[in-house]
Amino acid sequence: MAARVIDAGGLGELMALLADEGYRVIGPRLREGAIVYDAVAAPDDLPRGWTDRQAPARYSVERREDDACFGFNVGQHSWKQFLHPPVERLWSAERGEHCVRLAAGEDRPEKYAFIGVRACEIAAIEVQDRVFRDGPFTDVAYARRREQAFIVAVNCGQAASTCFCVSMETGPKVESGYDLALTELISGGRHEFLIEPGSQAGGALLARLSSREADGADLEAADAALANAVAQMGRQLDTDGIKELLQSNADHPRWDDVAGRCLTCGNCTMVCPTCFCTTVQDHSDLEGARAERVRSWDSCFTLDFSYIHGGSVRQTNKARYRQWMTHKLASWIDQFGTSGCVGCGRCITWCPVGIDITEEAAAIRAAPGEGGTNGRA
Repeated sequence: MAARVIDAGGLGELMALLADEGYRVIGPRLREGAIVYDAVAAPDDLPRGWTDRQAPARYSVERREDDACFGFNVGQHSWKQFLHPPVERLWSAERGEHCVRLAAGEDRPEKYAFIGVRACEIAAIEVQDRVFRDGPFTDVAYARRREQAFIVAVNCGQAASTCFCVSMETGPKVESGYDLALTELISGGRHEFLIEPGSQAGGALLARLSSREADGADLEAADAALANAVAQMGRQLDTDGIKELLQSNADHPRWDDVAGRCLTCGNCTMVCPTCFCTTVQDHSDLEGARAERVRSWDSCFTLDFSYIHGGSVRQTNKARYRQWMTHKLASWIDQFGTSGCVGCGRCITWCPVGIDITEEAAAIRAAPGEGGTNGRA
């Protein structure tokens, strides 16, 4: 099915149809001074006319000069929170009179429709697919949520100063992994959306919307929006040989430099759309009649995360930051055949002290070989 064009009314039709199909529709909306992902029912719920400004350790929202629905960049929320929840009950057990009743954590996972998924975020979802769904051990609950998810992607028309998806080859244009893809066309009083199907389900839904066939001018306008995002890209990361570079510089003095600034707060891992570290806790009530096992997000920056008998494996700031960065950009490739970074820039924006992963990688590349290869500090 060829690309079509819809207006804001067509976008509202799309959201209503998804709700009628039983999806919980999630999209961006303005709340408490930030653009977050939450339930939306109509285009007016979207942050129309709002944008954000991002820099290392800096985030703010401000009004735009137009009413763009998607005229902002990715914020602290990612779609990971819906597919891989921050807190999830794995199972529960309740003592009966003559038996113990066991229950799985989630019998019927919620059906989600995501509105406004950027290219880097689709890449992040695909990274988590490799971890939770496509590997030798499948997370059943994740796989069910993922199977039922309907993705409405949005091609970026602008970029933040912290974005570097072009370097990671993950954006700003979506190439796959979506059901429908939107490109917002807004200029000179015009406000429409180029919409393209990416799956059979997406094509079937598009056929039900009020739309017109896209012409050459529409396609040119969409290309111009993408070119604008590429031109605004605020960061770049040289990925040539980066796995070998980081793995052969475990004792580079730059790790000490960044350790002196890093708070090991874990913000970078919490906002990262691909990080998947978790911890598991068992709870019971005071009577011993009910127990449950709960999984929650954790971080390789916490001291307890690498704890084994005798203490923590990574006891210093240096060791924990090095673990995170080398896993993200190097050993992740060994595990999953791809980088764990999609270039969204969240870790830069939401680091309280403004540590920049692209800057740290560039510093090591500028003076490689200054450290040994087997540091354990």
